[in-house]
Amino acid sequence: MILIVMIFPALSACDRSTDPKKKSFLQIGAFSVTRVNDTLTLVRDGAGRTLALVPRGAPAPEGYAPTMIIRTPVRRVVAYSAFDVATLNVLGVLEDTLVGVTQPVDKWYVDSVIRGMKSGKIAWIGYPNAIDFELLKKQRPELVLTWDPSIIPMCDELGIACVITTTPVAMCLSARMSFVKFLAPFFGREKEADAYFSRISAALSDIRNRTASAFEKPKVMWGDIYEKRVLVEPGNAWIGELVTIVNGGYLFKDIYGTSCIEISLERFLYSGKDADIYFTYRTPETGATSKQALARMNPIIAGIKPLGPGGRVYAPLPIYAQSGDKLDEIFLELAAIIHPDLYPGYELRYFQPLPDRDPVQKNSRQAHTERRAATKAAQGHTNAEKGAAR
Repeated sequence: MILIVMIFPALSACDRSTDPKKKSFLQIGAFSVTRVNDTLTLVRDGAGRTLALVPRGAPAPEGYAPTMIIRTPVRRVVAYSAFDVATLNVLGVLEDTLVGVTQPVDKWYVDSVIRGMKSGKIAWIGYPNAIDFELLKKQRPELVLTWDPSIIPMCDELGIACVITTTPVAMCLSARMSFVKFLAPFFGREKEADAYFSRISAALSDIRNRTASAFEKPKVMWGDIYEKRVLVEPGNAWIGELVTIVNGGYLFKDIYGTSCIEISLERFLYSGKDADIYFTYRTPETGATSKQALARMNPIIAGIKPLGPGGRVYAPLPIYAQSGDKLDEIFLELAAIIHPDLYPGYELRYFQPLPDRDPVQKNSRQAHTERRAATKAAQGHTNAEKGAAR
């Protein structure tokens, strides 16, 4: 309990503001919003650049390049990150403003994005490392939300304002929860942002109170080993802080830096000897189907404790990365995974527990019979039921 009480003042320091009645200055991690007057708000993005938000029709301030002046409310947006898309959803502007994304339609699980892409309103402008700038220009965005500073010169050339929505240091928990307040002034949706933050804060408070009584403190690790790199979530990231708040032990809490930070293989394996719960970055679609499958991809991690008998391993479902507008549900699910005894009967939505081994492959005749039965059953469904099933 003492540790939890000590943690929350540290979290609040990530989100500092002056007199809330004036609402003249707000700092959210490395981001900031300064309201100068009714016709000028200055924002500092993740690259440390200062941009001017100016209402439509108001005179442009002096001393700013054209692409550093953003007219509000913004009407057309291209977003690289699924979290930025989710934030637009929180603000209630996704369907009206989003015109471009960096994932094809078959990679999306957000209904409004899928509808927009199928109707042609939202375009897939290419993967983040292979943007089709001609298509980007064709979509006529007023603003690009991105984590990639390298596109700033091209956006300047095209006359498109660009905001960097990530920083070299991972977002702390408070910054993650408050980020909606950074984007709100771009769309005039401050009330919606405040309501969302209040909702998430209340949910986190309830979770903290419930898990404070936990007798055991499971040790958690989050990351993965790839062909040439070992990547984990650092202790300063929101995930590490959340694990601590819900009365778990985060094994990378002493590591500081960016999200998905690289560490040594030796350190990963050392922590793996003590871990009770392991969260992999890999989804079932990218090979995380069982403990056996993970060990097959990376034989060197087969010996870590969670991959052994009785160990617990979880993989994020694809919808997890696109559900940043449901942080309260994600926080609750992580608490339920870490302390299942405190959340009896909880059904997972964003993560999948991995079995020891992959299911036994059915023989071809049995598989064919099951496919025929499934097809026959599907023929009796309505279109609405088919959509719900997908």
